[in-house]
Amino acid sequence: MRIVVIGATGHIGSYLVPRLLAQGHTVVAVSRGLRHPYHGAVGWAAVERVRLDRADEEARGFFGERIAALAPDAVVDLTCFDVPSAQQLVEALQGRVQHFVHCGTLWVHGPSEVVPTEETQPRRPFGDYGVRKAAVEAYLLEKARREGFPATVLHPGHITGPGWVPINPAGNLDVAVFERLAKGETLTLPDHGLATLHHVHADDVAQAFARALARRGRALGEAFHVVSPAALTLYGYARAVAGWFGHEPRLEFLAWYDWRQTVGERDAALTYDHLAHSPCASIAKARELLDYAPRYSSLQAVHEALAWLVRAGRVSAPPLD
Repeated sequence: MRIVVIGATGHIGSYLVPRLLAQGHTVVAVSRGLRHPYHGAVGWAAVERVRLDRADEEARGFFGERIAALAPDAVVDLTCFDVPSAQQLVEALQGRVQHFVHCGTLWVHGPSEVVPTEETQPRRPFGDYGVRKAAVEAYLLEKARREGFPATVLHPGHITGPGWVPINPAGNLDVAVFERLAKGETLTLPDHGLATLHHVHADDVAQAFARALARRGRALGEAFHVVSPAALTLYGYARAVAGWFGHEPRLEFLAWYDWRQTVGERDAALTYDHLAHSPCASIAKARELLDYAPRYSSLQAVHEALAWLVRAGRVSAPPLD
């Protein structure tokens, strides 16, 4: 099968492209630039590389036709963030592809209500990102239901892996949180540290995309959660990280409105976003229909990412491996 991957050198695509090649597919890697993927997996020399600036091509009304002109059997879209963007592709690809797999987000659900959250639970998104991604999901699944467009939507959690900073135990991207835990210093968490995060290794997300493509008949017209087997509380996450460095954690807690005064505006905004969502998603549907089998727990995924950050000198801490 000839598969076009849009956003092929990003977090997910760096793992997905080698998987598709190993399955015998022809892969066309579309990206804005020609940067290297996040890891040097074998096989990239066999990939057809296409450079397209999505924003520029969409503004001119050409992006959908540019993708269709690549003659794909299937398209994986990892970089769509609003309905007009999705519409350009759908209109150009209708009747011309066997499968279209879109990367969504757990943020389509809004705040967790019944946990673990299943795909059938109502969509009550908040914030610009969640609202726009929920609209894309609704658009694609309605196209699938009414017009037979071969869409599948996958909703990852907090994607992590070597090469970038994972969401930390305070719910933001400040690497100093990891450094304090590594040194045995006191870390203050918002509320009682009982909000949840649901990480997933980028390779497990790639696995889910590959399995959706391989199990097209089960995947068409469906949405799936793609996360690790279990979410973490901030408290449990902090304890685990401290333990990796041989410490019992020294944790203190502040009510949210007091805690937010202790960090910068950006960190406070990120933490609030994660606390307010507190994702905890079920993967039962993906297990059953796609045979999705994540290799990494949340902590294993974070451990690998943090070990890389330490080796790269981006986190000041003793080696983890």
